[in-house]
Amino acid sequence: MNKKQPIGVFDSGVGGLSVLRHLQAQLPAEQFIYLADQGHVPYGSRSAQEIIQFSQGITQFFIQLNVKAIVIACNTASAAALSLLRQQFTLPFVGMEPAVKPAAQQTQSGKVGILATGGTFASARYARLTAQYAQGVSVWEDPCVGLVPEIEAGRLDSPTVHQILQQALTPMLVAGVDTVVLGCTHYPFVLPVVEGILGTAVPIIDPAPAVARQTGVVLRQHNLLADGSQSGGVRFITTGAAEPYAWQVERLLGLSGVGVETAVWHGHQLSVGW
Repeated sequence: MNKKQPIGVFDSGVGGLSVLRHLQAQLPAEQFIYLADQGHVPYGSRSAQEIIQFSQGITQFFIQLNVKAIVIACNTASAAALSLLRQQFTLPFVGMEPAVKPAAQQTQSGKVGILATGGTFASARYARLTAQYAQGVSVWEDPCVGLVPEIEAGRLDSPTVHQILQQALTPMLVAGVDTVVLGCTHYPFVLPVVEGILGTAVPIIDPAPAVARQTGVVLRQHNLLADGSQSGGVRFITTGAAEPYAWQVERLLGLSGVGVETAVWHGHQLSVGW
């Protein structure tokens, strides 16, 4: 591996773009390949075994594309597959996890709210996090069922989005929660709605900036950080339909004229389709 190779970033859909924007801001000389596995979105309602198989296939695909590191920009995939991927592959991996530790350190009331997917909440990784860092802290959880499909469809301010978040956050506010964690990478794209419900008195934690910083740390540790002799950029790939995905990328990242490639699943194998 060398410093000029790209970094692979993947999610079930557009959610990981909320991580990609921080990666680009903090690592402007890096080349990225962003894969949205929209053929399988959402991951949150799928079994851990399915998500592991998808993650293994995507990792093999990235290896074929000669990446130097992989960022799993998805809490659900990180929870299900990160430990296993690190055992199976020699590439450096950076994963996501709900920001339980900083929320527990930050709360004044001892009450924290976490918005994530059912897959994340059911994972052993999440159980370990809460057992290790949330002792003595009361945690309110909500899987926000239906929210990821709304975001994938580009409906960021729809009545359904407002209803889902109102139902999730109102009981937390009533309970006295004073810190809320966005435990799914899709959720920062509906942050204005979340803020509108919570108001200014409840801090909201998005772990994406910390993940971008950790990616830089890992690249330095492996002597793989781009040295600035090249300009950064992103190659966008989806396992779904290219045109709506391109529209979403342009809208969510403020870009124009984005080119998108498609990749096709053949069993558990993934290849670029032309």
